[in-house]
Amino acid sequence: MPLSTREHMPSVGPRTAKRSGGKRRRHWSMLMFPIIGLLSLIWFLVRVFPKPSRATYPCQRVAFPLASGFVTWLVGATVSIAAIRKAKRSFARSRCVIGVVMVAVAIGAVCLTECITTHDTALAADKLVANAPVGVAKGIYPGRVVWAHNPDATDWGGPGDGHWWESIHTNQAVVDQMMARAIRTLAGETNSAAAWDKLFKHFNKTHGRGNVGYESGEKILVKVNFVGCIQVWSRREVVNVEDYNLRGRDYMNTSPQMIIALLRQLVNEVGAKQADVTVGDTLCYFPNEYYDMCRKEFPEVRYLEFLGKFGRTAAKPSSVPFYWSTPDAADKKTDYVPQSYVEASYLINLANLKSHNDQAGITLCAKNHYGSLARKPARFAGYYDMHKDLPFNTPGMGHYRTLVDLMGHKHLGGKTILYLIDGLYAGKHAKERAPRKWKSPPFNGDWTSSLFASQDPVAIDSVGFDFLRTEWDDAPHRSGTVDYLVEAALANDPPSGTFYDPNHKGNVARLESLGAHETWSNTKDKQYSRNLGTGKGIELVKLMELSSTR
Repeated sequence: MPLSTREHMPSVGPRTAKRSGGKRRRHWSMLMFPIIGLLSLIWFLVRVFPKPSRATYPCQRVAFPLASGFVTWLVGATVSIAAIRKAKRSFARSRCVIGVVMVAVAIGAVCLTECITTHDTALAADKLVANAPVGVAKGIYPGRVVWAHNPDATDWGGPGDGHWWESIHTNQAVVDQMMARAIRTLAGETNSAAAWDKLFKHFNKTHGRGNVGYESGEKILVKVNFVGCIQVWSRREVVNVEDYNLRGRDYMNTSPQMIIALLRQLVNEVGAKQADVTVGDTLCYFPNEYYDMCRKEFPEVRYLEFLGKFGRTAAKPSSVPFYWSTPDAADKKTDYVPQSYVEASYLINLANLKSHNDQAGITLCAKNHYGSLARKPARFAGYYDMHKDLPFNTPGMGHYRTLVDLMGHKHLGGKTILYLIDGLYAGKHAKERAPRKWKSPPFNGDWTSSLFASQDPVAIDSVGFDFLRTEWDDAPHRSGTVDYLVEAALANDPPSGTFYDPNHKGNVARLESLGAHETWSNTKDKQYSRNLGTGKGIELVKLMELSSTR
């Protein structure tokens, strides 16, 4: 452009630049829909025509509304253009009535297309289909998830009324009963000792160890969630590392009452020696308030934590590597499984019922393993960033998910005999510092007062997801939140095409399906395909207790 022309161009101020940027964004957004729609149509035809059963795959349930929306848009655009041309010819020939009718047809086609394609695009984001299970259910009773609910377990007035984890606010006897009933129901037995024996024998048999139960001397590790005491938050959540007193006293950590209830089961019913049981969180501190309550009854249990001060056990790495199933991790430091995990014969995953408002959407049993790798501090510089593949950073369906690798590693999910979700006080992780009462039934303005138990890692997180997205309309509804459950259920042939193999360097042995995923029938009945007798997905068994005092 000649200099004289440039000199006489009007200056572009911030508002003008903003408007021009907005126009460019609108132009791009107008182009994106037909491009994505065409690609979705091609993907759907290429994948489904050779094998029609693939139409039920979650990735195809996402692609179909985009593809159908594109076809609708194409037809509408064609009709509209033809009507405009007809209108022009009619007006040129003084056929005004026909011309007006053609203009109306063109406008109507555009409006109808806009309505349909907007609706289809909205449905495309994580489209959930009730009672359409995928994956292979796990457990003695495949896909069984036990939900124990007893309002008498909790009696806290909220912040200002002491703290929820104090014995005057969380009833240990009721929590013990919930734990015992859940274990018995999960195994289909009438007493706890027989139930545990059945769980151990099933696990050993399905893992090639023969039809044997727990043997004295075998080590058991209980992974809890103490994210409110994580070492990178030490200044906010622990007064300092020299005294281990809680500062964030009402944060939604695994409750000491639930830990004690589980330890009573392991020591008194399974027959494990206290010294053979380890409980804790490798990246967090084990605060005095929880430690003192647990240690009073179980002084010989090993309490695992980040530093290992004041009688606790420090988390140390083993020589067993952890491999991420993505090429993005190739130039990063190698992760190693903690030594306590390698030494353990069995794991129990004791997570919390929480949403995850800054990264994952939900944080349940799978996300609990983000605290199961031995990493150095300084926010893990040099290691593969596990948060990169969470849905807030990588939204949508059909992506590689780090959670699947964690669920499938032989020393993590591969050793897990039992999955539990502590739902006494549910909350919003990272967003809030105290739990919330729930409005949805059967809670009706009270604490969730629940415990979930399963042998199927995908099924229990699927149930937790349904509860969380029913109660809250924010994080659990973010696009991609449910993707890891689909990827895990179909780990042998995932929609993302990832070769999931966290146990080897390179693609050596692909993970099998890790469990069953589906969405319940509706928020009122909360039924899954095995409850309805329509499929081989999840069975939700409800153990409901009415409050004796409220």
